[in-house]
Formats: sequence, structure tokens, C-alpha cells
Amino acid sequence: MSRISPPWLVVVDAQRIFADPASEWYAPRFAETVEPIRELVAAHEGRVVQTRWVPPHAKHGSWVPYFERFPFADRSPFDPIFDVVDEIAELRLPHTVSEPTFGKWGEHLRDVVGQDAHLVLAGVSTDCCVLSTALAAADAGCLVEVVADACAGSSDDAHERALAAMELYAPQIQVRR
Repeated sequence: MSRISPPWLVVVDAQRIFADPASEWYAPRFAETVEPIRELVAAHEGRVVQTRWVPPHAKHGSWVPYFERFPFADRSPFDPIFDVVDEIAELRLPHTVSEPTFGKWGEHLRDVVGQDAHLVLAGVSTDCCVLSTALAAADAGCLVEVVADACAGSSDDAHERALAAMELYAPQIQVRR
């Protein structure tokens, strides 16, 4: 497998909804990911995409019971709770992809990075959006690296279980610890 272009860093959902201790979706080690993410951004020389989870406009199928369970997140996609945290926003990353899905691999991200991209993933939560993005991207033919210390899960145990699950997909997904 030849890779002509350098990898793309994808900063998955570094948003207030995951950073705020008052949020039901708080990732307890979120703050610990900020410096590793900033270092990765510097190392990827503009080949960086940040993603944002936003609620779907119309709730259908499995999203109906999901929002019954998490009504606090059923807000306008423009609500400040969905903003990228200040420490990442101040980096003025060149690309943003907002999706109403846990996994961010899809048409919009592919349009930025290319079909068979080499992706380096960082962000939150390891056990939801990072995992969903990694699996879909690998399935589509991307080489995926997940930087463990630049990710945070809903708990330490969930973080480790998600990393272990992604390690099962080697060599398509590689976890850097």
C-alpha cells in the first residue's frame, strides 16, 4: 500500500458538550487531551480537520429513543454547547465537518481528505465518536491511527475497551499508545 500524501489529523468532537463537567456527556479526561491535540496539530502542518457532532434536524429511527434518553442534547446545532472548546478553536483549524452522526467518516470528511486517506484520530469520546469514525474510515479503505493519549472516553474503562476493540482491526487501524 503506497501512501503518497502525508496523513491528515482529524480532531473528533473537541466540543464543550464533552468538556463541561456538568454535561451528561462529560469525558473526565478531556482536559488531558488538549496539549497532545495541540502538538498533533502543529505536526500536521495544516492537514487538519476538526469535527463537530450536531443533533439531526429530524429525529427518526433509533434517534427517537436516543433523544428520549438524552433530551438535554436536543438543541439547535448552533447552540454554544456544540462549539469547539476555546483551546482548540483558537488554533483556527483549516477545515470543519459537522455531522449528525457519531461516526464522522462520510462524504464531507472524504471531500476534504480524499478517498483512501491516512487518518490520525484524536478527540472524544474514544468509546463513541472516535470508535465510530475509525471503523467506518477503515471499512472504506483508509489507514487509521488512533493516538491514545490524545483521546478521552466516557470513563477510563470505556476508553481502554474502545482502544482494545480498535486494535482488533490491525493493520487497518493502529493504536499509538
